[in-house]
Amino acid sequence: MDKLLERFLQYVSLDTQSKAGVRQVPSTEGQWKLLRLLQAQLEEMGLVNVTLSEKGTVMGTLAANVAGDIPPIGFISHVDTAPDFSGKHVSPQIVENYRGGDIALGIGDEVLSPVMFPVLHQLLGQTLITTDGKTLLGADDKAGIAEIMTALATLQAKNIPHGDIRVAFTPTKRWGKGRSTLTLPPSTRAGPTPLTAAASASWSLRTSMPPR
Repeated sequence: MDKLLERFLQYVSLDTQSKAGVRQVPSTEGQWKLLRLLQAQLEEMGLVNVTLSEKGTVMGTLAANVAGDIPPIGFISHVDTAPDFSGKHVSPQIVENYRGGDIALGIGDEVLSPVMFPVLHQLLGQTLITTDGKTLLGADDKAGIAEIMTALATLQAKNIPHGDIRVAFTPTKRWGKGRSTLTLPPSTRAGPTPLTAAASASWSLRTSMPPR
């Protein structure tokens, strides 16, 4: 199985929905589970300065493999998912080489139709991932997390030249608390330039800088 897909399926298997009206950050235990998993995976990959803060932010650095004064770059993604629909027992469906038409969601009459979702016309020949219609998928933003982790692994495996690359995974973004958990060490306050990662319909990495 493709490593990007493998990571994504692992992350969506964890229920990390945010909860409204909760003072604690992260707002749910499920977010802690994914944060601890990401911390362990970053350490296993050999990143340095990997930390998990008391407010649930995982940070780490893929150290530069080239000399010179190269500005660092940062990638940020959030682990929590929307509370609007169930995030428990997510059952992803993989549609390879989508040929058009309706996509059945599990057993029943529920479908994803190009009539209601015209963007499907742009995805012919692509591999699509949906749920069975009973839960949310959690692609926002576990797709972004999987992209970041896979990018780090690719840089290492192919020995691609790079400066310091810093990553951060934050909780409880849904209630506007994600950025409040992100505290950079004094030595990094002038950088890096942060990019937020999210999946787009064209299956590219959509970025914004800096996040607001």
